[in-house]
Amino acid sequence: MDPGNSLAMMGPLDSLWHVLNFVAPALGVALLAASLAKLAWRHELAPVSWRLLVTCAAVAGVLALVVGLVVFGRDGKMATYGAVVVATALTLWWVGFVRR
Repeated sequence: MDPGNSLAMMGPLDSLWHVLNFVAPALGVALLAASLAKLAWRHELAPVSWRLLVTCAAVAGVLALVVGLVVFGRDGKMATYGAVVVATALTLWWVGFVRR
């Protein structure tokens, strides 16, 4: 094994932490944005569950992270994080207001 290749030397627990740290920004943005949306538009979003908003926003955010990883070849680009914010906002808008 190449000592410079840290992925080859990862154990299962290291791999789990790696994946969790990869998706953490999308999950954090989804939780925060859905909570603030439910608070700001209390009456308009009353029929939509908070769990549905968080789940859909998190899925969209993780998809944006994966697309950013594929396009740029690495994680942590500001354009990818911007895409997570845009994907989360558009998903919350779609699920909360348009889909009804």
